[in-house]
Amino acid sequence: MKTIISILTVTALLVGMTSSTNIAYPTIQSKSFTSGEKLTYRISYGIMDAGEAVLTVKETKKKGANGRPLYHVKGEGKTLGAFNWFYKVEDVYESYVDKKGVFPWLFLRDINEGGYEKEQEYVFQQNKQKVVSEGKSYKVPLGVQDMISSFYYARTLDFKNMKVGEITEFKCFMDEEVWPLKVKYVGKEDISIRKGTFECMKFQPVVQEGRYFEEPDDVEFWVTNDENRIPVLVKAKIPVGSIKMHLVEWEGLVGDIAIKD
Repeated sequence: MKTIISILTVTALLVGMTSSTNIAYPTIQSKSFTSGEKLTYRISYGIMDAGEAVLTVKETKKKGANGRPLYHVKGEGKTLGAFNWFYKVEDVYESYVDKKGVFPWLFLRDINEGGYEKEQEYVFQQNKQKVVSEGKSYKVPLGVQDMISSFYYARTLDFKNMKVGEITEFKCFMDEEVWPLKVKYVGKEDISIRKGTFECMKFQPVVQEGRYFEEPDDVEFWVTNDENRIPVLVKAKIPVGSIKMHLVEWEGLVGDIAIKD
């Protein structure tokens, strides 16, 4: 079955790469990341380090429609230490992202969370405004994002001209549906983590209360106030405590990071 799905995926990918060039693809002027970037985060539950997440950007020979150049971005997450004993996590997310427009052409997901396993392959035919997966086709808007490309696309937004309280929205395709992702700008704030104090801009995802979180401010994150626009801290309240994800290592940035000490 996996072989058949792979053949269908490759076929869909090839078909999607051969249509007209007369398409007004979104173009991103901002350059907040590039090939060679690597970000490493620790995920903490209470005072304990529960997991690690690593995000990388690399070159690839794969192309989008009509030879459009791509980045290969990859996100890997895993549990650490004693947390492996009762809920082991090994997740891999990959996306082949358009260099000029920062939108995906191919998305791969391979997760194992506490014994629950799932694999996904989404072929984004942006030139036809559809996604193909396991022989099914889904209508999507041009420039739609996936679960990992959303992270990089959000970093290209016009942060400097945002006003406090302003909400930015873009579309993301996940679990066979198009979802609106909304983020509210809260303001500038210095934030201290293990690696030092950073000049940041604070944001809150606009979430549906009661579905995942009790209050609209149950999730908050801080992004460096520089050209890299890197999340340095994410805080989320959960029914049995809180989870934090904080930056511990970085390399291959496009510019200097806004660290104060």
